[in-house]
Amino acid sequence: MLKWALIFLVVAIVAGVFGFLGIASAAAGIAKVLFIVFLILFIVTLVMGRRPSA
Repeated sequence: MLKWALIFLVVAIVAGVFGFLGIASAAAGIAKVLFIVFLILFIVTLVMGRRPSA
């Protein structure tokens, strides 16, 4: 998941350098969404791993 967020971030940067504003904003938006999803999943996994087994 993080791999895809980084790929879309690189695509957004490259598109921004070449001036394709529509492509850059779309790729940046996708990268942001994937990053947030990855961050939420990481936090949930971290919390679930620290729960004592009953």
